[in-house]
Amino acid sequence: LAEQLSGFVSLVLEGDAYGASQLLVELKIRYPIDVTRSLREARAWLRKQARGSERYGLVASSGGYRLRPEGIHVKAKVEPANWFLNDRADVRSSYYLEEVATQFDIQGLELAWAGVCWDADLRWGGSKWHFHSFKGTKWQQVRDDTKQLYLLNAYRVLLTRARQGMVIFIPNGDNADPTRHTSFYEGTYQYLMKC
Repeated sequence: LAEQLSGFVSLVLEGDAYGASQLLVELKIRYPIDVTRSLREARAWLRKQARGSERYGLVASSGGYRLRPEGIHVKAKVEPANWFLNDRADVRSSYYLEEVATQFDIQGLELAWAGVCWDADLRWGGSKWHFHSFKGTKWQQVRDDTKQLYLLNAYRVLLTRARQGMVIFIPNGDNADPTRHTSFYEGTYQYLMKC
């Protein structure tokens, strides 16, 4: 299962929607993957999937600064011990689905179920990925190959942290906010739906 998931994620990040969709047919039998535009629905999905003490939580790229209007603050550091170990009654735990862990917090660790929150730092542009970094008040294009690879690997970490399934949340954006234009998110949503 881990090998199939890794293969699926690799195809998604390589831009091979057809290959990813073919692999997903077999993978989805044992590993549910869903995509939503609603954070409320993503939270409900995670709570519904988990049984007993199975751990679930929200994860996002450390560069996902414009998830903040959705209530996701990647700059607010989680305390990993509290986030991973505390029970459902603790607001600092992953179960509360309020604090989000970044790729740095979760690398090498796993959840049963993950809610991957996707921002405009990595955008699908119709035939390839476009890489961005939020600086000051706007997004800037990332042109350095090493930094582009780093961003792809950040999403690879996020997309491979769940042992049993995941839901991917992609905001709708807001055309009244030039940092969250709907076009920043729509291409990625449509691409992932093809995957």
